[in-house]
Amino acid sequence: MSVLAFDLGASSGRAVVGRLTEGRLVVEEVHRFPNDPVEVGGRLYWDILRLYHEIKQGIVKARQQGIDVRSIGIDSWAVDFGLIGANGELIANPYHYRDRHTDGVMDEVFAKLGKASIYAKTGLQFLQFNTMYQLAALAKADSPALSAADKLLMIPDLLRYFLTGIMKGEYTNASTTQLLGAVDRAWDEELVAGVGVRRSLLPDVVQPGTVVGPLAPRVQEELLVGPIPVVAVAEHDTASAVVAVPALEADFAYLSCGTWSLLGTELDEPVLTERALAWNFTNEGGYGGTYRLLKNIMGLWLVQECKRAWDKAGGSRSFAELAERAAEAKAHVSYIDPDDDRFLSPADMPAEIRAYCRETGQPVPATEAETIRCVLESLALKYRYVLERTEALAGKTFGGLHIVGGGIQNELLCRLTADAIRRPVWAGPAEGSAIGNVLVQLIAAGDISSLAEGRRIVRDSFGVATYEPTDGERWSAEYERFLDITKLRA
Repeated sequence: MSVLAFDLGASSGRAVVGRLTEGRLVVEEVHRFPNDPVEVGGRLYWDILRLYHEIKQGIVKARQQGIDVRSIGIDSWAVDFGLIGANGELIANPYHYRDRHTDGVMDEVFAKLGKASIYAKTGLQFLQFNTMYQLAALAKADSPALSAADKLLMIPDLLRYFLTGIMKGEYTNASTTQLLGAVDRAWDEELVAGVGVRRSLLPDVVQPGTVVGPLAPRVQEELLVGPIPVVAVAEHDTASAVVAVPALEADFAYLSCGTWSLLGTELDEPVLTERALAWNFTNEGGYGGTYRLLKNIMGLWLVQECKRAWDKAGGSRSFAELAERAAEAKAHVSYIDPDDDRFLSPADMPAEIRAYCRETGQPVPATEAETIRCVLESLALKYRYVLERTEALAGKTFGGLHIVGGGIQNELLCRLTADAIRRPVWAGPAEGSAIGNVLVQLIAAGDISSLAEGRRIVRDSFGVATYEPTDGERWSAEYERFLDITKLRA
């Protein structure tokens, strides 16, 4: 029998069937679909009903292919949510985290609740689009939707509710709201009240691996399937990706690389120190009671938005072609800080990159190849910066970096990262989040005995490419220049 994993990213979604065959994990994509935000009236939304429709299509396609589905799990990005009314209906489309309604709200919340106090409770990185600030923005605006809401459900919780009729929150995604206690793993009533919402708005939280319930009878009838159990997997896609890291060592560093880059390590306890607060690291919940000490980095969003701008202007190069041209471009010309706020949601990403380089006194990228080379080298150097800080906070030293996710398909980025961090990069698997989703379902079913066994199976089942560092002296000098240009030097 197989399990069906829905992995929803910020630009696309996929349905993947997974099964164990002779001790190896076999995964097969049965459905893929776009996930484009929709702008209406100056606001940016997720098309949540279209996503639900595509999930149903994935279930139907699995049935049509004769696949006997044992269970279903959904993972997605974090922080965003839907609001459910007392009648059980969705009140409004969820806001996209890049919508600007949270501008300036974070500082207002700090003034009321105290930045250090919030961090001591939650251990979460401060990002203006965190659920906490989205709720504060809605409360400040006297949102009719918020006033009418009976429950808040994160995106996977919401889609799971549509399938089962059961409202539950899942721990790894709940931990990204900045409203959940890092130590007691419970909703913090002071923080919840402080942003202007009722405690009853937040659902009961279950741990990843919990079977929430079967498909609702009406869904079974519509899709011509039986009462398939729906599992709350590690529903934050990064949590699922970390589950799938094929590390055999107990201590390892990972990079989940896609639209966002998330770099960190897995720990048994959160790090809530003043240094962790000053460096704005996060302690998100992981599978099996672990914590993901990590930092969000802007990631391949920079490349995606460059391509979108060039496509709009009449270009047609693929991501692979852009990477090939960047590999031929001159190295170490200009750098950006990928996490500068100006790159969060610009109207024209290439123009914003040129402006950054101009303002910092660097050569301005004149071609697509030069722009992508600038972005990828800057990402690689930022990875080194975050990796070294991760080691300092965790009190550990890592022999290399495991990269999972779609970003491993960019071989130039993997090679540049190995050069920048001065250590090996182990790249794979590409579908890390989907595979982690599958693993949690198989562990819940008893087919896999533990997380450690699951990671060994992943390593045995999928190829892992190794990139060794080169030209160390040059990269060490460029790292120092990068720190000076970006003003990141401690």
